[in-house]
Amino acid sequence: MKFDAFRYRYPSRRGLVYGTRGMVATSQPLAAQVGLDALKKGGNAIDAAVAAAACMPVVEPTTNGLGSDMFALVWTKGKLYGLNASGISPEGLTAEMVRAMGHDKVPQRGWVPVMVSGAVAGWAELSRRFGKLPFEELLEPAAQYAEQGFAVTPVIADLWQRGFDLFANREGEEFRPWAETFAPKGHAPRPGEIWSCPDMARTIRRIAETKGEAFYKGELADAIDAFARRTGGYIRKSDMEDYAPAWVEPMKVNYRGTDVWEMPPNGDGLVVLAALAVLNNIELDNEHPDSEENFHKIIEAMKLGYEDGLKYISDPRTMRVPPEAIIAPEYAKKRAALIGEEAILPAPGDPLAGATIYLCTADAEGNMVSLIQSNFNGFGSGIVVPGTGISLQNRGFGFSLDPESPNVLAPRKKSFHTIIPGFLSKDGEAIGPFGVMGAFMQPQGQLQVASNLIDFGMNPQEALDRPRWEWIRGKKIVLEESFPEEIAEALRARGHEVGREPDTSVFGRGQIILRDENGVLVGATEPRADGTVAVW
Repeated sequence: MKFDAFRYRYPSRRGLVYGTRGMVATSQPLAAQVGLDALKKGGNAIDAAVAAAACMPVVEPTTNGLGSDMFALVWTKGKLYGLNASGISPEGLTAEMVRAMGHDKVPQRGWVPVMVSGAVAGWAELSRRFGKLPFEELLEPAAQYAEQGFAVTPVIADLWQRGFDLFANREGEEFRPWAETFAPKGHAPRPGEIWSCPDMARTIRRIAETKGEAFYKGELADAIDAFARRTGGYIRKSDMEDYAPAWVEPMKVNYRGTDVWEMPPNGDGLVVLAALAVLNNIELDNEHPDSEENFHKIIEAMKLGYEDGLKYISDPRTMRVPPEAIIAPEYAKKRAALIGEEAILPAPGDPLAGATIYLCTADAEGNMVSLIQSNFNGFGSGIVVPGTGISLQNRGFGFSLDPESPNVLAPRKKSFHTIIPGFLSKDGEAIGPFGVMGAFMQPQGQLQVASNLIDFGMNPQEALDRPRWEWIRGKKIVLEESFPEEIAEALRARGHEVGREPDTSVFGRGQIILRDENGVLVGATEPRADGTVAVW
């Protein structure tokens, strides 16, 4: 990719970082250094990704935990591999049961949305298939930070306080271990305050010793099962014993000459590809990226892609429309024809008619990893298994209770998933990993970053710095405070219902590593987070 390394069009707290022997980009500096240490010990990019990913539940527990899900794209020896380490719903829970509780949608917190967690199995599988260093060695730095403590960074301290406000005094026995684990001093850790969790350290070491077996078939699975039975949960050890991550074929759209890769469903990376497929039929003003017409067209394409995703994406075993149909060129052309001068009320088409962390790594051998893991909605379910430090995700919140939906909650099923790693390549050669975390913002952030890089030739840091928008529903969008008011007014004139959002955290947090034609790595990290690019 050609870009100007000296140009920073938008106010930034970051600069481009270059290196040759290895690079790790994360939203928390300690995890990036852990990944870089793995490279310096003789590991590869996969080892670095596993080591950093295992550290993130310790140093950024506000967005992911030992009970997270995970997806990864791995480029090695000229091929891209996809690992789906998202979990499954309990055998003993159905949509009918949840509706009988009086709910019209899956609750966001508590036991109902808790599913089997896939991240631990995903780390072990990445290490087994592609890693060079012993698994125990990769996880030991995370255990040490949990045991000895670390100084909490500012953005994470703010997110921690939000979790404290939500869970510290929540009623129910299942929520009591949250405060014991994450607020042992009676308050959320403040910036610079030391936090440690010996329970988490012991758990990580047990996971390392057994290559994850203790989490799914051993004493950690027993602890999850016992706490669920005692406090009204639905997940059982038998659900966990039957779980395994799956290697899948990534999907792509060639966007103006660059291949943009995403994981197939149940993740919503298909939304990014659908929007790009639509934009392939739309002319943008490459010389003036911040024109209101560019914003309008990209927002409209995002709306159309998301509506199709929300209607059709589910566990691939229950999808009623093939994913390939949603990004087919002829279908995308029909969807693009819906985009005019005014904002539209989007609706899904018929293709058959005619709270998260993201990190990326690279090494001198050409290996690259795009990895994302999440508890969803901050601390997830709010349930922490006593004595383990395991905070459980709430991915069941992504299910529908509508019996007609392909995404309806059912036993042993994967839910609609918002976490999506991205990857770029051209003419069969890797360009590099990219991603933007942030729940339903993720496809929107990825679309904006990919367009910034490909359409407007922005350097990676510019692509992350640029002010973002988020489509909410219908014609409603929200803009970051740094958006020029004249653009906001121009979008209102086109029929968009425009609001402002001062909280930058809702617009996602991304990382990028690209490799140039000389093999030099260039990295960028999110200005809206505490992260860093660690380089060798």
